Amino acid sequence: MSVMADLLGTLFERRYRAGAPDGRSLPELSRALVETRAEGTGGALAHALLDRYAAAGRAERLEWFRYLAEEMDLDLAALEEALAAFSADRDAAAYRRFAALSEPPRQELARRLNQVQGATAQLVAMRADLLTMLAEEPALARVDLDFRHLFKSWFNRGFLVLRPITWESPAHILEKIIAYEAVHAIDSWDDLRRRLEPEDRRCFAFFHPAMPDEPLIFVEVALLDGVPGSIQTLLTAERDEMDPAEASTAAFYSISNCQAGLAGISFGNFLIKQVVTDLQRALPQISNFVTLSPLPGLMGWVTEAGLDWPDAPEAQRALAAHYLTQVKGRGAGPRDPVARFHLGNGALIHALHADADLSENGQSQSGGVMVNYLYDLDRIADNHTAYASDARIAMTRDVAALAKRAPAADLKEKTEI
Repeated sequence: MSVMADLLGTLFERRYRAGAPDGRSLPELSRALVETRAEGTGGALAHALLDRYAAAGRAERLEWFRYLAEEMDLDLAALEEALAAFSADRDAAAYRRFAALSEPPRQELARRLNQVQGATAQLVAMRADLLTMLAEEPALARVDLDFRHLFKSWFNRGFLVLRPITWESPAHILEKIIAYEAVHAIDSWDDLRRRLEPEDRRCFAFFHPAMPDEPLIFVEVALLDGVPGSIQTLLTAERDEMDPAEASTAAFYSISNCQAGLAGISFGNFLIKQVVTDLQRALPQISNFVTLSPLPGLMGWVTEAGLDWPDAPEAQRALAAHYLTQVKGRGAGPRDPVARFHLGNGALIHALHADADLSENGQSQSGGVMVNYLYDLDRIADNHTAYASDARIAMTRDVAALAKRAPAADLKEKTEI
């Protein structure tokens, strides 16, 4: 876009803001924005559409998503004609027409909306709305696929900025860390301070330049001398702080995705690898990188499988090991979503711990059991390849032996539930 077009766009946007709101409907504004060739007026139309969407209720928003799915879909007849022309004569003009028709108009609509300052966050919020409607409106899945296609480009690793979160970070960022924590709830400012201020505690978050005040994902890290087996010992106010220079282990004990509208856009793999790199640079004596992770699907599977949750800690660990290593989801990988994430990143299952999370959430989801996934830097690539190609789960011998001691004779018949 030229400097003159930018200037005209700014003037039109200011005039729109100062004047009466545009009374057209969301579909009318959408069509006008896609069809306009005047760059100067596009910003005003985009603002009008975003404002109209923000003021709309759920019913109006649903109708607009239906419009995008039905009226801004691919033109199949024109696409078939363009494909035939390109097949017959593969010149640049034929390819250009085929490529243009291969993309539904709603993608161009999203791009034009995104030219407005601050619109990226609004588009992410739009997709969050859309995701809540998919169950009742399966036909909207095509619209969601277009959002995902665009977001994977807009939020690729090259645009992400890793920032440490400390007790000195701006208050509005700290408030969002409290609100977005999805694994171990932060129940007070003092609780947050215990996780951020000590030298043996770290927190890192990815941000995007278009959403500088909105963390996309963050990870909390404990620096330790040894592998942790209980979240209570990490979060207690009574613990003794250690000198980071004496730490041998970095434990990732909470990873939280912050934006519902970015579901399915993977950041965690990049985040862990970048944090490992940064910690190695700052503290080269750290050689162990592990997690202390929940098993959020464990108790749901126990209920569905008609099993009794054992009282003995060793039996709990064995049943959890069986669940992680033998119970499959829809595909060949583990049913447990956290296991799929870490194993897909190249980690291995290192150890399981009973009574490791005594919180209400930890008991209801994981029976109090937690697991260490180990990121062995010498084996990550091989583990990832084995998991990606054959769904082979890397684990220690202790975990493999533990899984074989699962306390139920009919577990083999239960694993495909």
